[in-house]
Amino acid sequence: MTKRLRFWFLFILASVLASAAEPKTILFFGDSLTAGYGLDDPATEAFPGLIEARLKEAGLPYRVVNAGLSGETTAGGLRRVDWILRQPVDIFVLGLGGNDGLRGVPVTASKANLRGIIEKVRARNPQAKIVLSGMQMPPSLGPDYTKAFAAMYPEIADSMNATLIPFLLDGVGGVPTLNLPDGIHPNAEGHRKVAEVVWKTLQTLL
Repeated sequence: MTKRLRFWFLFILASVLASAAEPKTILFFGDSLTAGYGLDDPATEAFPGLIEARLKEAGLPYRVVNAGLSGETTAGGLRRVDWILRQPVDIFVLGLGGNDGLRGVPVTASKANLRGIIEKVRARNPQAKIVLSGMQMPPSLGPDYTKAFAAMYPEIADSMNATLIPFLLDGVGGVPTLNLPDGIHPNAEGHRKVAEVVWKTLQTLL
């Protein structure tokens, strides 16, 4: 090997190793469920923080960004996501829609906003993997609305090639001992259950 070839070989090898050493970013983009509303220490007790702890324990080169915002709707998320995407993202976990449902926002509008968020993520980070967290509404909102709302998430995931978490609050929603007194937001133990639900899907993408 000539000196010139040896130089370029070592240069490329060093670049590859440097790239591999840089942690990848998992960004959780959601509402109060993601933000850890009502917890004593959301940074460590909310499910994104628990996922980060598990990643570190496993020695996986990822950092977690919790971009949850209490009260966020899909429309607000669509407006906010450009600011969030100023950083590179490798896995984008989208967990919005719950506040839309509780406010009775038309499913067509929520669906358009969620699609718009995914499109913006892919425009900035074409290689990013998208994870969509499904939600469900209580029966009090009526069978037609709750059915259409629940169906929105698998429809979007299927049409936009996103990985679906069927129901973020699986095993937690409606269980008094796993939620705060408001009956909506998980407590610390509830977030540990949510983290398990998320991890089952997320680990297949790492």
